[in-house]
Amino acid sequence: MMPAVLEVNFDGIVGPTHNYAGLSHGNLASEYHKWNVSNPKEAFIQGLRKMKLLADMGLKQAVLPPQERPDTEMLRRLGFRGSEADMIAEAKRKDPVLLASCYSASSMWSANAATVSPSSDTSDGRVHFTPANLVTQFHRSLETSTTALLLRKIFFDNTVFAHHSPLPATLHFSDEGAANHTRLCDALHHPGIEIFVYGKEAFDTTLQGPTTYPARQTYEASLAISRLHLLDPNATFFLQQDPALIDAGVFHNDVIAVGHQNTFIYHERAFCQGRNTLEEIRTVFRGRYGQALHCIEIPSSALSVEEAVQTYLFNSQLVTLPNGFLCLIAPVECRENPKTEALLEKTVRSENPIQSIRYVNLRQSMRNGGGPACLRLRVPLTSDEITRVHQAVFLTDALYKSLEVWCQTYYRDTLRADDLPDPKLAEESRAALDALTEILKLGSIYRFQKEGA
Repeated sequence: MMPAVLEVNFDGIVGPTHNYAGLSHGNLASEYHKWNVSNPKEAFIQGLRKMKLLADMGLKQAVLPPQERPDTEMLRRLGFRGSEADMIAEAKRKDPVLLASCYSASSMWSANAATVSPSSDTSDGRVHFTPANLVTQFHRSLETSTTALLLRKIFFDNTVFAHHSPLPATLHFSDEGAANHTRLCDALHHPGIEIFVYGKEAFDTTLQGPTTYPARQTYEASLAISRLHLLDPNATFFLQQDPALIDAGVFHNDVIAVGHQNTFIYHERAFCQGRNTLEEIRTVFRGRYGQALHCIEIPSSALSVEEAVQTYLFNSQLVTLPNGFLCLIAPVECRENPKTEALLEKTVRSENPIQSIRYVNLRQSMRNGGGPACLRLRVPLTSDEITRVHQAVFLTDALYKSLEVWCQTYYRDTLRADDLPDPKLAEESRAALDALTEILKLGSIYRFQKEGA
């Protein structure tokens, strides 16, 4: 008998320097809200409540800590000198966008932390992790080394977990993690079908790609990850995202499609290959599992690409409830838009495994271009594998209460662009992270902790 598998959601904790600097080129929400006043405390609470909702629904929920910000070591690498306060002040005068990049709390979107393949899909029977290199956006590229360290720290048992180095930090192997990866199956414990979505083929310059915004995932990166993860070539697919959609603000596949288990929801313009490749996936699904894949195609006549980007309908989370049915965790923006609300209600009434919808308020994250699915890294684990994970990161009622108190102690209510160079903000952020590592029993994981040891 195959071991039972639980869907575990690892959500990124919103860091204390959460701000709106409009750093993400091609992410329309991020650019639109540039230099707006942010609310770090509110952002943290919204994310934590979403985690608690899923835990209360019977799902296994865990947290990923934020990264050390500001990253003043990067300022020093880029030629700034003197004390930390001196470097921050000079960067504010000479390059405020660079300074904002070093304060970015973007690691909260843990869907971009890595690509994960469960042990049922890999030929060596281990869970495989490849941290994303995030090279197309400078502020996000700062996350990679700490992400790799955290994953190795949390998933510590190498007998059941395989950790790969990030792909080469070049645009040819640009990789943005699980936001461009979908896994389908009939039951969580069965070998699945893994779908990688890419924006361009980097080594073939004759093929069409986006012209306005960068393609953040390459075919070469996706192919390399499939090799590293020892996946079955007969159950691995590579779909190209329509370049025109990237130029319309669909910077990741999870802005235009969402799939989980035996259900795949996508906009009709999502993929270049269109219905032919999707029909092949349906054929393989039926052949492997003896049942049909529920494909829910949203036509442009029902929802334009622009409306999909504005509401983040496809950035909803599809989760498996304890009763075996699926639930869609959607942003409240979908309930407030008559078109998306009607589409979702119609989906629930139709013949498919989606039984219910839960709307969540993540406005602070949404204003920076991240919805429910952006905030979590999905890691399917057997009950034995769960025992090999660092246990203090799993959300319990006690941890929930501790994190609430922690946030109230260390987070600011508001943060403006002019607040970033305040030396006290850096001190507050590090004090918060130092306390968090004690709560999560992670030891010294940040640079400032190691330097002070």
